[in-house]
Amino acid sequence: MESTPAPGSNIAVLRKARGLGQSKLARMAGISVSYLSKIEVGTRPVTPPLVAALAKAMKVPTQRIYGQPFLGPSEQADLLNDLRGSVRRYTLPKEDVPDPAQLAADVEKAMNLRAGAKYLELLGMLPKLLDQVTSTALTAASGEAGAWTQVADVYGCAYAAAHRLAQPDLADMIVSRQAWAAQQTWNPEAEVAAAWNEAGTYQSAGQYDDGLAIVERAISKYESASSSDTPARALSLGSLHLRGIVLASRHKDKQATADHLARAKKYALGIPNDVLRHNLTFGQENTALYELAAHIEMGNPDRAAEMGEPLLATPPSTLTPSRLGRMFIDIARARLDTKDYAGAEEALEKAFLIAPQMAEVHPMSREVIRVLFVLHQRARPQLMKMAKRAGLAD
Repeated sequence: MESTPAPGSNIAVLRKARGLGQSKLARMAGISVSYLSKIEVGTRPVTPPLVAALAKAMKVPTQRIYGQPFLGPSEQADLLNDLRGSVRRYTLPKEDVPDPAQLAADVEKAMNLRAGAKYLELLGMLPKLLDQVTSTALTAASGEAGAWTQVADVYGCAYAAAHRLAQPDLADMIVSRQAWAAQQTWNPEAEVAAAWNEAGTYQSAGQYDDGLAIVERAISKYESASSSDTPARALSLGSLHLRGIVLASRHKDKQATADHLARAKKYALGIPNDVLRHNLTFGQENTALYELAAHIEMGNPDRAAEMGEPLLATPPSTLTPSRLGRMFIDIARARLDTKDYAGAEEALEKAFLIAPQMAEVHPMSREVIRVLFVLHQRARPQLMKMAKRAGLAD
């Protein structure tokens, strides 16, 4: 993994290239000059909403600020290029139809790798698997919805890899393919999973209001298609409301955040132990993680840190490594905001332990490490180890 400029450094370079002073850019982004200055020198983390605001002000994609945290002439780049080729030729698969039992096992393996945040292993199997599930669906008897559900699920895995490895253009293309497959399943749950990821592309781009519109449209469509009170309905609608919590809280819409959270909690009452289906995780424990993250986005890090104490001591047993890794990163972020630097490092260590590939590339994980590193923490061996793994130190 190669060292790259910090987002703060990228902001400074882009600002100067556009002839903007700190005062003007800070005013355009709705923050103080002091805050912007600290971001640029690395003593404050740049959060997703701030990246969105600064990118909009400087008329650049959010990815220009984040940069590429891991790519180079490496295995990862080759694997992503293979995936890109498979997604591009989505109606021209190169693989033959495999044994159905083996295919089902491979699809299950891919979904487990995604849930385990093992993105490189997932990338290694996705191109062939995408071709195989597509060949199977294209040659299946008319009306074989199950085959297309497999296609949609594998594209959901591909989206997770592309999103987490900072490939927004590939993620956008994957989402369109997933929606194409989901529309042929006659399965409202598969369409919900596709809508979840579509809203995620707007979230990554910092277009939170558009992402919320996608969520609301998907909720209305699902409610029209399914009125029965079933666990599948609770999982589908509850998951959409979880996405709504993130989008609304980053959009600083307090009422919408509260509404989505209340509705998610209502659906979660019927699912005490979190369920994973079509790459969506929903239940009471995952809903609590989204509430914690919302407190951070809405400017209440003390409340988030308070919620994180018991979760850090006893992590939820029903959640996957991808969810637990994100939880630890959010707790680290909350503790950093409350100036509990040792506690932030402790939470990051747990993220690296449970989901190392996520912790290495997640923007907020990297930002917390950067800030701790700048704030006279260089002598701490474990922090230095994490910084090296994330490519932030030699």
